[in-house]
Amino acid sequence: MKTDKNNSKVIAVMSISLDGFVADDKDGVEEVFDWYFSGDIEIPAGGADAMTFRLSRSSANHYKSLVNELGAVLTGRRTFDVAEGWGGNHGWGSAFVLTHTIPDGWPKPNSNVNFVTDGLESAIKQAKKAAAGKAVAVHGANTIQQCLNAGLLDEIHIDMAAVFLGSGVRLFEHLANIPYELGNPTVISGLGVTHLRYPVINK
Repeated sequence: MKTDKNNSKVIAVMSISLDGFVADDKDGVEEVFDWYFSGDIEIPAGGADAMTFRLSRSSANHYKSLVNELGAVLTGRRTFDVAEGWGGNHGWGSAFVLTHTIPDGWPKPNSNVNFVTDGLESAIKQAKKAAAGKAVAVHGANTIQQCLNAGLLDEIHIDMAAVFLGSGVRLFEHLANIPYELGNPTVISGLGVTHLRYPVINK
């Protein structure tokens, strides 16, 4: 088990299909994110994105509670590219992108997006420092898998959309040291989605 003097939790946060995919074969995520627009409670996405989510009441309460916990985000280069850098500012706090090379034109002025080229544990350390006691959200299938395999995840938070994709990018594709034991989940039913939150026991 990894230890750290900073007590910030590290939480995997991801929307997935019922058959375990986070994106289709072309990196499309519309189906697994439909629940963000399935209700009538409006919540701004935050950051540089002017998007407004429209959530069901149970999903809105769940989402607001989660975001209030978060102080920073750790993700991989693929997620950064697909999200087009979140317009320069991530809505969940300072974002740390694990990458081999910093993309052209970055870092940008007045941006909360940072790049880490010296490995996963350095990225976790930097994200925890930026989170200032709040939790670090880990986003992106590959980065979540790396954190799980390294024993760095405290919780796995899954928004399971009511859809089968059949193929695409799996969330749990390359796991080492299996089986992993998870604790009992908290379960919240939303409109077109089930929110599941598992503590990771055997890190």
